[in-house]
Amino acid sequence: MSTPPTENHGYRIALVCLGNICRSPMAHVVLEDRLAKAGLDDRVEVVSSGTGGWHEGEAMDSRAADVLRSAGYDPSRHVARTFNTDWFAENDLLLAMDLSNQADMSDQAPTVAEQARVRMFREFDPEASEGDIEVPDPWYGGASGFAAVLAMIERTTDQLVEQLPDLLES
Repeated sequence: MSTPPTENHGYRIALVCLGNICRSPMAHVVLEDRLAKAGLDDRVEVVSSGTGGWHEGEAMDSRAADVLRSAGYDPSRHVARTFNTDWFAENDLLLAMDLSNQADMSDQAPTVAEQARVRMFREFDPEASEGDIEVPDPWYGGASGFAAVLAMIERTTDQLVEQLPDLLES
């Protein structure tokens, strides 16, 4: 079990996709990098998981790791985890990569109020629109899909980090 937010960092962000081997671990690595560069890594902790448990304990998908490595990130520390009800108590901001992940997370919420804490990752993407709010799953495609997802994650993460001071105060 993860440490509750009040015992470690002041704020915890959970990034959640389906298997925790592509999108959410890519976002995890990028967000940790951006937090360090913004000087917020001592106040914010990042975790990631998948709504499905079939990859638990595995490393990141090699194509996701390759695209991260090529962009100068270190993907080597990732170990896939599974989202569960405890994540509501352990995290302050719960961000889903797609609507299916959001629904799966909301289904596990202990209360209606907890359901409202599940948000879409791309709510922070300046290029997202009402009909385009999901991070597409690159798992079934080639390297170009992983590169496109990384670009989406980077711009979304930049905006998230910019808004974090307001979130930390709320």
